[in-house]
Amino acid sequence: MPTETITIIADAGHELSGSLELPTGLVRGAALFAHCFTCTKQSKAAVEVTRALAREGIATLRFDFTGLGGSGGDFGRAGFASDVEDLVASANALCARFGNGLLLIGHSLGGAAVLAAAKMMERRKVSAIATIGAPSDVPHVLHNIKGDLGIIEAEGQGEVTIGGRTFHLSKSFLDKTREIDLLEEVGDLRVPLMFCHSPTDEIVSVEHASNLFQAAKHPKSFVSLAGADHLLTDAADATFVAGVISSWASRYLPMKDDWPMPADGVIVCTGHGKFGTEVHTSSHRFVADEPRSYGGDDTGPTPYDLLNAALGTCTAMTMKMYADRKGLPLEGVSIHVTHERKHKEDCGHVEAMEKGTQLQALNRAITIEGDGLSDADRVKLIEIADKCPVHKTLEGHLHIHTKKVELS
Repeated sequence: MPTETITIIADAGHELSGSLELPTGLVRGAALFAHCFTCTKQSKAAVEVTRALAREGIATLRFDFTGLGGSGGDFGRAGFASDVEDLVASANALCARFGNGLLLIGHSLGGAAVLAAAKMMERRKVSAIATIGAPSDVPHVLHNIKGDLGIIEAEGQGEVTIGGRTFHLSKSFLDKTREIDLLEEVGDLRVPLMFCHSPTDEIVSVEHASNLFQAAKHPKSFVSLAGADHLLTDAADATFVAGVISSWASRYLPMKDDWPMPADGVIVCTGHGKFGTEVHTSSHRFVADEPRSYGGDDTGPTPYDLLNAALGTCTAMTMKMYADRKGLPLEGVSIHVTHERKHKEDCGHVEAMEKGTQLQALNRAITIEGDGLSDADRVKLIEIADKCPVHKTLEGHLHIHTKKVELS
């Protein structure tokens, strides 16, 4: 998926560094991801979850909180209240680009931050909220700080160690972190909530998820991330939780009204990747792309994959339909279709060869399954394969007519 570097201006005036993961095709909705305490937007969970959501059509922004990663400002003086302000500013930027109705996602303390930020945002700007390993009380995060907090209280500032890194914290950081009553905030929310938590989380115990769930109003959901650690260091765990959140959020991020729904044929729209393209039928949508070796993102079949698939699927359907009508004991067919750009054999197309036209071919290998089929049945089924509608279209006198449609 394409990643766009963006900058958000925090309320204090400094810049927040963000990475926007865009779907290869069209955007179904938008999401905002808040990383864990002292992590950055490049944490494994942040990267894996946002990219997995992008694959599902949800443009997802991850950013560095004040004073972390590539963002400006002083982390040591920011505190939890500053994280909430950063989230509100980032959400406003997303809404300005993609419209209201965001999915908010927070990991660890970022989960607590999105819950608090949602209350500060206009209701129409938030469609749903999902947390991953979030604490139910914000001061819990202070237990992960190694240092003498008493000295900071007395002297107004001091050095501490968090996650093996040294930070310079102020008394205001501690005060801002302690002043929030998160369970009361959650109880006041009126949006769908999902709490994802590992029962073996050694940093934020699963009891925190229970507290949040009890405080929340319906609709609410709990998902157990069995076997996962707090930071989701295993990419498979991050991908799993992203898939669960995406599936759950689809109920609250409905398909946009302006998406194409053709009565017949297909409508193809360019997406956000280099080659990523959205294909819409009257009842389905999917992405076509090119492989990475061609500069694409490999998020869908290539145009020639689709051409091969059109012939292969139509062939299989036609053979099965014939077998069903004749009562043949056909158990299944497997069809391997490949495209050959430089077809050596002229196959009788002398005129085309004389004009220097490059002959191309689709090669189709058919495996017929069914022990009860006679040799004559198999011969007939192969004959029927050549009568499939797509086969006839490709070998017939096919004309392609193009017209320019003016935008209204």
